[in-house]
Amino acid sequence: MEFLYEYGLFLAKTLTFVIAIVAIVAVIAGAAVKQKARKGELEIEDLSEHFADVEDDVIHALLTKEELKDKEKEDKKAEKAKVKAHKKGEKEEALPRMFVLDFKGSIDAKEVSSLREEVSAVLSVAKKEDEVFVRLESGGGMVHGYGLASSQLDRIRQREIPLTVSVDKVAASGGYMMACVANNIISAPFAILGSIGVIAQVPNFNKFLKKHDVDYEQFTAGEFKRTVTMFGENTEKGREKFVEELEETHQLFKEFVGEHRPSLDVAKVATGEHWFGTKAKELGLVDDILTSDDYLFNASKTHKIVSIKYEVKKGLADKFAKAASISVDSVMGRLLQKNRIFPS
Repeated sequence: MEFLYEYGLFLAKTLTFVIAIVAIVAVIAGAAVKQKARKGELEIEDLSEHFADVEDDVIHALLTKEELKDKEKEDKKAEKAKVKAHKKGEKEEALPRMFVLDFKGSIDAKEVSSLREEVSAVLSVAKKEDEVFVRLESGGGMVHGYGLASSQLDRIRQREIPLTVSVDKVAASGGYMMACVANNIISAPFAILGSIGVIAQVPNFNKFLKKHDVDYEQFTAGEFKRTVTMFGENTEKGREKFVEELEETHQLFKEFVGEHRPSLDVAKVATGEHWFGTKAKELGLVDDILTSDDYLFNASKTHKIVSIKYEVKKGLADKFAKAASISVDSVMGRLLQKNRIFPS
């Protein structure tokens, strides 16, 4: 009897454990299905309120008790007048809106997937008296990725909505391809701009393979399906064709910049060089030397400023992987510290 009792207790515990595991798996699966259905969502923030709150906090901190009382009376009087006007049916004059987007580009410009959602959201509500302000940071990357990113900004221009691009740190190569679409480009004094050129680097291991008696075979249909290769022996004809393709891409880049900034001497700046903001203004690459903070602060007096961001939701697998990575890093850190072992 004692054996049956112990066995029954063990079976009950096991069954409870199994049911708990199944329930957890079901919850995770359900969450995963919901997540798959909705990959991301728009985050909208009223930056005008933020600027007003900051200004109000500073003013309150600087005023004396007497001045603070006077200000509170004035604020209450203004609020009452506002309510009274509203009751009379008087409409408050709506300010033009400024939509703020952020683009921090990687080599492959994968951030364009969020940018296209943000631009679509803006275009669904923006009017010609509004403005779009893009805080851009990118050292460039793949031509097709940044070509698409530039096209997304061009959608705004096509709708005749004023577009301003701000460069606080860098907008080079593909980054400048995006920036030049704007009606107005502002730059911090030491931001890096330009690099209107094309580069490609291909390592070749053919000599190494030959030295170790390794054959490399490549099969193509079409004379220039592959111009240069990493493992085969490159021909002079293939190199010439590869350089020709680079030159064609560079020409397209120059034409794109010239089309959007007709006053710019493209031949002078399309050398692949980059310049700091102040010099870039002299060359005509930017229109004004100003940080994004100053521009937004000034605009907060005349516009309702709204930040729009499309946030891609991470999957459960990504979250678990990140948590596991953090745990492993934490354990390894403690072990290294305990044993006084540090990476060189």
